[in-house]
Amino acid sequence: MHFYQRLRDMRNDRDKTQEDIAKILGTARQQYAKYETGAQELPMHHFITLAKYYNVSLDYLAGLTDTPKKLF
Repeated sequence: MHFYQRLRDMRNDRDKTQEDIAKILGTARQQYAKYETGAQELPMHHFITLAKYYNVSLDYLAGLTDTPKKLF
């Protein structure tokens, strides 16, 4: 699974909109949409913010493992 698919799935599982997540990242919805489609790379600081928000490891968020490991 590509990380951008995981981004979309995690957002949908929590009933959040792209606008909701863009606000958390401090970016525009259009910019976040590019991250979810893989049209643009997600910066590392956004990866960290999303890992904390979703309470999952960076490995899980990046699609390197299918086992979500909670941060805390």
